[in-house]
This record gives sequence, structure tokens and C-alpha cells, in this order.
Amino acid sequence: MQSAIENGAPLADYVVWSRTDILEWAKGYAKRFGIVYIDFETQKPTIKASGRWFGDVVCSKGPTE
Repeated sequence: MQSAIENGAPLADYVVWSRTDILEWAKGYAKRFGIVYIDFETQKPTIKASGRWFGDVVCSKGPTE
């Protein structure tokens, strides 16, 4: 992404996706994975602890550990 930005790509948003998202879907959403919890009724997102950690890594431009 950094290379793309430096080469003029208009990066406005970034979505984190992983293989665990497929596992969540395959389990009928009975088991929740990922860095954000979505309340299906209200569609309200809640950032999980892992999401806060990821945000800290991104803001510091590298792993914290």
C-alpha cells in the first residue's frame, strides 16, 4: 500500500480481510472471528481488543512486539 501511495494511487480506505472471515461465514456466524464485532440487529460495529492492537500497529507503522 505504501508503494502504491508513493506512486500516486488514491488510497482512501483499507479493509482487513483474512481466511478467518471465510471460517466465520462457513460456521453460520455462530463463531465470531475478526477485529470488529458487528451486532447483526443494529449493524453497530464494536472494535475488539485485537482491532485496537491492529490500530496501534498501523499508527506506529510497524509491529509493537
